[in-house]
Amino acid sequence: MALPKHIDPARLQAAAGQACTLMKVLSNPDRLLLLCQMTQGEFSVGDLEEMTGIHQPTLSQQLTVLREERLVTTRREGKQIFYSIASDEALAVLQVLYQIYCPKE
Repeated sequence: MALPKHIDPARLQAAAGQACTLMKVLSNPDRLLLLCQMTQGEFSVGDLEEMTGIHQPTLSQQLTVLREERLVTTRREGKQIFYSIASDEALAVLQVLYQIYCPKE
């Protein structure tokens, strides 16, 4: 892939800021684990707790961060809340991390 001869510094700075924000959110092991599970689809809070072993109140705290950063979206069904990935950028980074770090089955 050829790089452009001139990269607009203002655009580059804005993009770097966005990338740093995403990487900061992904740098927490609990949040990364939750997002990795959500690459497989939509899950309830109870499902995420069971699959990841992350218990309350940590689970709620980390899901709140993911919501505030708009990396996940929620859907309510009765008393249950379901989470799924809302960020294409986060999903793309998670796919690369999976290829590098997750063992082949």
